[in-house]
Amino acid sequence: MKDIRQHSYHRGRGPGGLAALLLTLVVMLGLTGGTALAAPDGTKKSSSSTVSVPASAMDAVAAMQPSWNLGNTLDAIPHEDSWGNGQTTKATFEKIAADGFRSVRIPVTWSDHQSATAPYTVDAAYTARVRQLVDWAQDSGLYVVLNVHHDSWQWVSKMSTDHDNVVARFNSTWKQIAAAFRDEPRSLLFEGINEPQFENATAAQKTEYLNELQVSFHSIVRSSGGANTNRLLSLTTQFGSGDQAHMDDLYKTITALDDRQLVAQVHFYSWYPFSVNIAGGTHYDDVARKHLEDTFANLHNTFVTKGIPLYLGEYGLLDYPNHFHPSRVERGEALKYFEHVGYAARRYGITTALWDPFAYLNRDTLQWRDPALFAWIKSSWTTRSGTASFDKVFVPKSSPITAKSLTLNLNGTKFRGVWQGGTKLVAGRDYTVSGNQLTFTPRALTHLVGNRAYGVNATLQARFTSGLPWNIDIVTNDVPVLTNATGTTSSFTIPTRYRGNDLATMHATYADGTNAGQTDWTPFQEFNKAFSPDYPNGTIILTPEFLNALRDGEPAKLIFHFYSGATVTYHVTKSGSSVSGTVS
Repeated sequence: MKDIRQHSYHRGRGPGGLAALLLTLVVMLGLTGGTALAAPDGTKKSSSSTVSVPASAMDAVAAMQPSWNLGNTLDAIPHEDSWGNGQTTKATFEKIAADGFRSVRIPVTWSDHQSATAPYTVDAAYTARVRQLVDWAQDSGLYVVLNVHHDSWQWVSKMSTDHDNVVARFNSTWKQIAAAFRDEPRSLLFEGINEPQFENATAAQKTEYLNELQVSFHSIVRSSGGANTNRLLSLTTQFGSGDQAHMDDLYKTITALDDRQLVAQVHFYSWYPFSVNIAGGTHYDDVARKHLEDTFANLHNTFVTKGIPLYLGEYGLLDYPNHFHPSRVERGEALKYFEHVGYAARRYGITTALWDPFAYLNRDTLQWRDPALFAWIKSSWTTRSGTASFDKVFVPKSSPITAKSLTLNLNGTKFRGVWQGGTKLVAGRDYTVSGNQLTFTPRALTHLVGNRAYGVNATLQARFTSGLPWNIDIVTNDVPVLTNATGTTSSFTIPTRYRGNDLATMHATYADGTNAGQTDWTPFQEFNKAFSPDYPNGTIILTPEFLNALRDGEPAKLIFHFYSGATVTYHVTKSGSSVSGTVS
């Protein structure tokens, strides 16, 4: 990924002075617990990998499922610990292997450890550090994918205006990597370039440039000898895109190279409106599901059915989960997405690599930040789980309690019943099932909401014949109450009594019907970019980016949508740097 969304804290930008010297010595001597040992002739011994790699590329990539990314680490700029993940240890890879992953992608940005002019020499200490992590991973029983990462937009993207220097630097980089890792076992794969992109170029030129680089990468590695003559090599599409035109270009490159040890790679972050919650993409709906099914089917048909293994080098949702900001994707909807990815990967024969910049595995504690979320991801590797149309049932406090229904998504399972803790609810009395409609009776809901305090009053589990149970929160709510406010374009918040509601999205328009805000192609603005809920402090934040994009002196109509179905209309007017807001 290029768009790295960092969390709110940072460690130092790397060791300086004596600390840097000591770190270099530690890495070179292998004193941090690694396996980078020297042979009697002074060359480096290969990793003691225990991975038995099938001869067939298709079988080898299948054996790599599932995969995980060591994101925001060696790809961080300028140093390994610059983006908050500290110094990686062997225990990181042991944890990943113990929890069921079979491979790890190690993104590496070489630019800040390489001379920017010919001969583009990579710092020996940095290469040794990269090799140390590669060996730790293989010693933990993992396949490894090693690449050239953010260099893609730092200097490779300038190929149209600096062609010869870019090609020379790219070739030099890969000659050095190939030489350094030529004797590593075949459980190490090379990936030529991450999400390649080219500035100031036509579509035809971009295709030509990428083909040129990938052919050169292939030639350099294959001619470098050692295990590189038969090493699996991963080639990717422009931007890592799964668009059919880009996949067709990659297919042409791979078939022209006529090498049975090549792997196709694309990345997948779901249907964009759902992934970032923009343009009304608040649910993992039919459009989002179809987008995944179509993409995976096209990947399968373009590559897998033709004998070319497909490695989904990155997948996830953009900036979700982010435990340092309000969640832009509703939790249950996210679970549906991850469950679907796991199923589709098995259905279409695709190996998937979870992109993890910091969001899933806490690199300090080596514990999953959200064990329940990881449990859903892990379960999807082997089985399907049932879900429902939502993970909450809203019971308004201001009106009599009535029956409430959800639609069950069986996903090939059978419904077993509903539990509250260890107690099974009684079918017919507490709930009924008609077709795929699960309905809770007024009697059960009256018991579950208790004293009807706003918020979650009880949590139930719908259980199925396989997979994980689906949690259902019973929530007491009423329409939220917003109040008038004043502020500035740099700081404006709307006092909000949420009354048991979660904010889903914000619709922003002017009186003439045109869209208001920095995203002018849709009235539904992006969550956390234009607006953000602050539940602990009882406010809705309108961001400076949104406010500064408003027309001066012209009221904007904001409609806040909540997951309960409630909406509240509000008007905000910018006058210079002053902002005022009023309830409709």
